[in-house]
Amino acid sequence: MNKVATMATHHSLRGKRVFVTGGGSGIGAAIVEAFAAQGAQVAFVDIATAASEALCARLAAAGLPAPLFAHCDITDIGALQRVMAALAAQVGDFDVLVNNAANDQRHNVADVTVDDWDERIAVNQRPMFFTCQSVLPGMQKKGGGAIINLSSISWHIKGAGYPVYATAKAAVVGLTRGLARELGAHGIRVNTVTPGWVMTERQLELWVDAEAEIEINKNQCLPDRLMPGHIAAMVLFLASDDGAMCTAQEFVVDAGWS
Repeated sequence: MNKVATMATHHSLRGKRVFVTGGGSGIGAAIVEAFAAQGAQVAFVDIATAASEALCARLAAAGLPAPLFAHCDITDIGALQRVMAALAAQVGDFDVLVNNAANDQRHNVADVTVDDWDERIAVNQRPMFFTCQSVLPGMQKKGGGAIINLSSISWHIKGAGYPVYATAKAAVVGLTRGLARELGAHGIRVNTVTPGWVMTERQLELWVDAEAEIEINKNQCLPDRLMPGHIAAMVLFLASDDGAMCTAQEFVVDAGWS
């Protein structure tokens, strides 16, 4: 598999306060590490305590600004709001919000119950609005900010086997566009980053088999594998001053699949 090229340095991100959901592993961990490498102060939540603490220790040992981690189940909106407030009290109001956390567990149309639907929406859709709501007062005081919401090409390519997940990820674009006009008046930019099939540990362990490799080769325009760092690079651009006039848009990083 290919390696991600060395990322550009975005000087405008140094010292910025960044909040990331699901930052303990996979794409989220790559985003946390990428911001820390830019000199930003990162705070993140996850339910995977061991992986998250190991990430913080590894970045601190590398001489990067040590991220702040708090265990939080983002389906509990009250807990999420309290944790965000506590972290902001430690590091200052957030300049950047990255809504990354998601769960793409497979499910069949015929088997989905109302409880199943509510549980998947509670993970993949509902927290995004309330994190945006939570950072809004601080960003207004600062006179600007950047919100990046992660979607998925699953709904673009009419992927089967996860209809509730696909619904939630399609709604991400609606949330982004629905907030961009109102928040833009306060200098806050809101964008969507839509990854393709990223080779995270979870994907490799659960879904990427020989048949999947054939599908990837057939559908991607580029032959290399999509890695978490490729997604992090786009997130950095949109969070930085380099993306100063980008808002209400969807930026697809999928090696040309969709």
